[in-house]
Amino acid sequence: MILKIGLTRAYGLAGYYSGALIARASARRGFRMGGAHAQEAVAKVILFSASAFLIVAMGTVLVYLSVEGTRLFFGDHISPLTFLFSSNFSPDDRHPGALVFIVGSLAITLFATCVGGPFGIAVGVFLSQLAPKRLAGIMKPAIEILVGIPSVVYGWLGLTLLAPLIREHLGSLTGYGLLTAGIVLSIMILPTVITLSEDALHTVPGALREGSLALGATRWQTIFRVLLPAARSGLIVAIILGIARAIGETLAVQMVIGNAAVFPRSLFSPTSALPTEIVTDMGGAAPGSVLYHSLLSMAFLLLLIAMGLILAVRVALRRT
Repeated sequence: MILKIGLTRAYGLAGYYSGALIARASARRGFRMGGAHAQEAVAKVILFSASAFLIVAMGTVLVYLSVEGTRLFFGDHISPLTFLFSSNFSPDDRHPGALVFIVGSLAITLFATCVGGPFGIAVGVFLSQLAPKRLAGIMKPAIEILVGIPSVVYGWLGLTLLAPLIREHLGSLTGYGLLTAGIVLSIMILPTVITLSEDALHTVPGALREGSLALGATRWQTIFRVLLPAARSGLIVAIILGIARAIGETLAVQMVIGNAAVFPRSLFSPTSALPTEIVTDMGGAAPGSVLYHSLLSMAFLLLLIAMGLILAVRVALRRT
């Protein structure tokens, strides 16, 4: 009888203490889960605030440029056709024609795209398909270094090295002009085109490459007839983003383009572009003047071009 009473008390005490331990563990687990939920809620608030700030900032810039960029047409009563298609840039005489700068921007961007685009894609093909791993491991950090170089350094190198070389060996009078600016921009867009081209080629399924080689195709035939067509959408995105990088570049182009409000008659003739004209004249433009509003209209036009390029990228990605 005494043994039974002792065992009963022992079981009771064991049950009590085990229940207490379970309750404490549950409380701790609940506290941890509650802390995890609190951290998750805080993280959601921070991420939502960052996203909202970005949207508000972008919307503010868009609204400001939309209002100020169209004040030339609605406030100063200048025809949009005059602004877009007139080559007479005399804002004091109410003739703020931006055609020269539009043509200059398009010419420089076209030159940079035609030179830097194919070269960048070729380097991307080499890194993704042909280069040994050691060589690719050396070239990739070098390409990343090119991305981090400030644009003023590119402009300074073009000013001190490239312009004298063109002036002495190619017969240019000053060395500044469309050719110099186009070469500088071609070098500046290379990292973007190379990186995106390499990524696009890496996303092509390996079965396509293996199947082509198994059917007897050579490595070059596989690259040009299988891999490049399969990665076409990604390569188009690389070119479009390279164009976006080139058309908005300001300081490097301003240092080597010559800054002359004339149409480029050759690769050696100085000209001007939309970003360079904004930088050149914005310091002396009085707020509220026709010149001030015309420069803001140029900035708004650049914004529209950038938005159009972004939409083109989204269309290309959807086709993927």
